[in-house]
Amino acid sequence: MRAYQDMVFSTASRLAGNDAQAEDIAQEVFMRAYEHFGQLQGSPTAGGWLKTVTTNLTLNYLSRYRKRWRLFSELRPATAEEGSPDPELAFPQPDTLLADLGEEQRRLQIDEALRKLPEHQRLPLVLYHFEELSYAEISMKLHVSLAKIKTDIRRARAALLPLLQSGGIE
Repeated sequence: MRAYQDMVFSTASRLAGNDAQAEDIAQEVFMRAYEHFGQLQGSPTAGGWLKTVTTNLTLNYLSRYRKRWRLFSELRPATAEEGSPDPELAFPQPDTLLADLGEEQRRLQIDEALRKLPEHQRLPLVLYHFEELSYAEISMKLHVSLAKIKTDIRRARAALLPLLQSGGIE
């Protein structure tokens, strides 16, 4: 547990966007690991198993609660018009954007910026960049079209850039 607790928590936290939910999910992951201890003990694939279980439990948790709050997420702001163009990146994100920060500061800033993204953008972005899933795999896991995944990741990147440039952390 000690060897994998940070990985499990950070995976759940990035996907859920909420530390309290991530703690609950991490606890459930380790309860499942305890149930499978005989199979996982000494296994070189234990880390991968834990990451997969964490991802799946988090997605299950989010889909359960997403249905409950769907009414609110479907409401559009009065200023949003159907068919209005999406905000595009004015310029590509430079590789050196967070280069002057230490590793821990960089991780905190990225995590805080990710939390500010809407769930439908954060989930595919985290699954793509942090969990290294393909667009098709993300589409299957989230039960949405491939085009929506691509659009949501593009929009998430566009929304993330100003958050990272402004420091992201409040």
